[in-house]
Amino acid sequence: MIVVKLIGGAKKSFLKETLQIDKSDISVQELLKLLLELKPVDSPQLDIENILIAINGVDSSAMDGKSTMIKNNDLVSIIPVIHGGTSKKFTFQIFSKQIQVIEIKGQTTIDVKFIDDLRKKYPKIQLQAISSSFIMNPYHLKQILSLSFESKKNNILLSNKLETDILMRFALTNQISDAIMTVGIKPKSNFILISIGNKKFLNSLYADLSSISVDLFVKKNDSFLKKHFKITKKQLDVVHSKNPLEDILIEKAATLF
Repeated sequence: MIVVKLIGGAKKSFLKETLQIDKSDISVQELLKLLLELKPVDSPQLDIENILIAINGVDSSAMDGKSTMIKNNDLVSIIPVIHGGTSKKFTFQIFSKQIQVIEIKGQTTIDVKFIDDLRKKYPKIQLQAISSSFIMNPYHLKQILSLSFESKKNNILLSNKLETDILMRFALTNQISDAIMTVGIKPKSNFILISIGNKKFLNSLYADLSSISVDLFVKKNDSFLKKHFKITKKQLDVVHSKNPLEDILIEKAATLF
């Protein structure tokens, strides 16, 4: 028997969260064909060309793709990949390093231990969590991360670890304890999980966390950041760019020593 876990839009296609398939030793391609046959006629379409398929938490594209064999008692996760508009995953590269960003929905059961446990489970991925309130958009995110990578390259990190440097630059402080208190994980508050590593492991991480992730960069937090960092209208008015607030935050992060 194979257990299929349906995530996001895939749940709407089958009107349930899990399926039990009374088969084993079939390929991913054969499973997809079977799923299309099992889907209720009047439910939303399942786009099999735009889904991530994870087997026991490992992306099938990192194995044999659609030829990957699914064995008895395997857990298969079906995760729709969103194109355009909002998205639950943002990937890019800095200095040839692969970076993946997802936003995790805040819960009472998630705290700092959550990140520690992830680091143990994925030792080949560098991980850092930043409160969603302190990241404005992809531009702000990528520029701050670029500062940290540049500092690592030039051996001038604010701390001895890249992950800690990232934390401190979003918090605009050179004190680690202050950075943790300011932009670290808080109970019931969403946070951005920044992951750096091999694509195969990043895909596995996403498959593992997709069910508790939400659309990225939806919340408008410019007013909060202006108030928190005491950035005035006068300061913003003298910055001649399309992203004055972001550029001020980036400049402040760049001048930390």
